[in-house]
Amino acid sequence: MRITLVNVAYLVASLLFVLSLRGLSAQQSARRGNLLGTLGMLLAVAVTLGAVVAPDNKALAAGPSDLGLLAASIGVGAVIGAVLAARVAMTSMPELVAVLHSFVGAAAALVGIGSEMNGVRAGGAPDVAHHVEIHAGVFIGAITFTGSVIAFLKLRGTIGSKPLVLPARHALNASLVFACIFLAVAAFRGGEAVRVPYLLASTGVASVLGAHLVLAIGGGDMPVVVSLLNSYSGWAASAAGFMLGNDLLIVTGALVGSSGAILSYIMCKAMNRSIWNVVFAGFGDQGGVVPAAKKGEPAKKVNETNIDGAADLLLGAKNVIVVPGYGMAVAQAQHAVKEITTLLERRGTKARYAIHPVAGRLPGHMNVLLAEANVSYEAVKEMEEINEDFEETDVVVVIGANDIVNPSALDDPGSPIYGMPVLEVWKAGRVIMLKRGMAAGYAGVDNPLCYLDNTLMLFGDAKASVQKLLHAVSARAEQQAA
Repeated sequence: MRITLVNVAYLVASLLFVLSLRGLSAQQSARRGNLLGTLGMLLAVAVTLGAVVAPDNKALAAGPSDLGLLAASIGVGAVIGAVLAARVAMTSMPELVAVLHSFVGAAAALVGIGSEMNGVRAGGAPDVAHHVEIHAGVFIGAITFTGSVIAFLKLRGTIGSKPLVLPARHALNASLVFACIFLAVAAFRGGEAVRVPYLLASTGVASVLGAHLVLAIGGGDMPVVVSLLNSYSGWAASAAGFMLGNDLLIVTGALVGSSGAILSYIMCKAMNRSIWNVVFAGFGDQGGVVPAAKKGEPAKKVNETNIDGAADLLLGAKNVIVVPGYGMAVAQAQHAVKEITTLLERRGTKARYAIHPVAGRLPGHMNVLLAEANVSYEAVKEMEEINEDFEETDVVVVIGANDIVNPSALDDPGSPIYGMPVLEVWKAGRVIMLKRGMAAGYAGVDNPLCYLDNTLMLFGDAKASVQKLLHAVSARAEQQAA
């Protein structure tokens, strides 16, 4: 095998991608990891363009019109990407990620269709391995595309977050998979006249399957879904690499696919659920509903507080932990929360943030929001690091989180979330819980934390409540200092 400059460049780009993933595994090195990934991609694109222009590369040779179209495509894509990255709010990052995944899926499907059309145009019997590559790539790409589009619409709120649980949905999914396999076999045996039509039909069937799979998943499982789609997009890119004979695309896709699969496993483990349960169980169909009291059971009472009471508790505390959830992201209250903790730290209070692995709608969603608000990395603690500290904490402030602080996960074997690791906030001296109302979380489970004696409920819009709390804490701190 002759080693060329292209091979060496692809190897360097692959190493940069590996180092990028390593850097992205920690907040402190995330910027460096992002930079290394960017450099790797720039190198990959530049070398690939050079191979296309190279006159001695007959397989990739392109004419002036082709090069012009390619340059225009790269330019338009670069401009759109830059505008989206600059304008998107951190709270909309999950939707952006879902859309980007859909692009990868669509690209893989289009590459497969184009490869099949070229094969038919060239004539001759199809190679078995290449035929499998094409249909597998289109299958994965189509599922990734439509699944990502549905995830985007769910995250954006365009369609409801409740799972679509159809009768015999598992049989429907199996039928769609077998239909794609049948079409692939029939296309191989049917000759040139049916290869492209059957592939297009298979693409349509796989697209329906992708949409149905994500529609059947509740909004509370969106972090895992986004991670899964990330994995799908990687395998779709790898399949496209096989179809194009591009080693770097194969390696890069495998890195993305495997890392996404590992992240999905970690998140499922954090919820004490299997990946099969997330994808096929239709979990979370009661999310957002106020739990009804059981027959004969008296209505439960909660202890309410107001802004002044919450401010007094915070100012009197020596150790405070903030637990952010999706409600904080929706309210975009992270900056006001950061200002509150800064005021407390100036008074000598120890203030930290506790992050649950599946908080929010995206892996690392809360970490991104807190980083945007310039919260120190040292103050942000993962669940395993901070759970033992709640017993020594004076006040815990829970903002827009529900299922991840539900004690039923530990002490109620009949609860749907039993066994799920949660932040044990109830062990603190006081818990201030900010919620709009008493609706359950996405798991559809009532939260006993709301009724405990040491829990105080602060009802209202999270952003308005946090802003008022900031003003109250600031005013009292100034009075005490005077």
